[in-house]
Amino acid sequence: MKHAVLVLAYKNIHHLSEYIQFLDEDFLFYIHIDKKSLISKEEQAALFNHKNVVFISRKYKVNWGGVNFLKAMLHLGKEALKNKEVGYIHSVSGQHFPIKTAFEIKNFFHENAGKEFMEFFRLPTERWAHGGLNRVEYYNLYDTFNSKTTTGFKAIKLALILQRLLRIKRKPLKDFPVLYGGSAWWSFSAACLAYTVDYAESHPASMKRLEYTLCAEEMFFQTVIMNSPFKASVVNDNLTLVCWEFRNGNSPATLDNSDFQNLMKSEKLFARRFDYPVSKELMTLLKEELNKKINA
Repeated sequence: MKHAVLVLAYKNIHHLSEYIQFLDEDFLFYIHIDKKSLISKEEQAALFNHKNVVFISRKYKVNWGGVNFLKAMLHLGKEALKNKEVGYIHSVSGQHFPIKTAFEIKNFFHENAGKEFMEFFRLPTERWAHGGLNRVEYYNLYDTFNSKTTTGFKAIKLALILQRLLRIKRKPLKDFPVLYGGSAWWSFSAACLAYTVDYAESHPASMKRLEYTLCAEEMFFQTVIMNSPFKASVVNDNLTLVCWEFRNGNSPATLDNSDFQNLMKSEKLFARRFDYPVSKELMTLLKEELNKKINA
């Protein structure tokens, strides 16, 4: 059984190369690089030097919070499903890295064949501001403006304030009686991902409605799957270790060498976020420890 790894990246191409090199030939990589990324064409082309890189696209300009993140993920998923040897598909960011060996990851999915791994919770929820319903009830202009710029952030917030003042609300997502949310990172069987890709293609009106939804990728998969026959097979775990605190200038935290023991003790398969130079020493320690297992 092959594994497809769907990567949404926008920087740190050397880290992505390390990820690809660390896993073996049973892991096939399908990569979307943000259209507005500063990654050069030469750096992008060099990724094909890795034999297990199958597909690279720069189809979408991906702003944080915008629907193009979801579109890029579905785009990669559709490509991965063309290979009938693929049994499991994993969504990751360019700042992920495995914290288990390729053998351990493959063995885990062999032992858990038929299960779907995804964080999920019903909406509204205390985990998200306003219960998360503001994500779908208002026009969130994250594709129109880049929230990572001061001007873009102010424009998005102003648009939300005006909608509340004028009591403008969008129509409900009528296809689903119950909405769910959760992490954008998951591991699905090929059959489960095929179900979600087919849903997206056969329900263009629903996909259109998801435009201007904040972080639609954190609702689409959960809502579709938890309202499907796959619901009974879902394990509420995305298998990714994330440190939800503000540290090293980011939330979730950019991991550093102080996280090493937690990574080694964790039963998760992957972790994020790794960034440089903060994570450089941790990456050295992590690879050394994992290579000891491989060579044992």
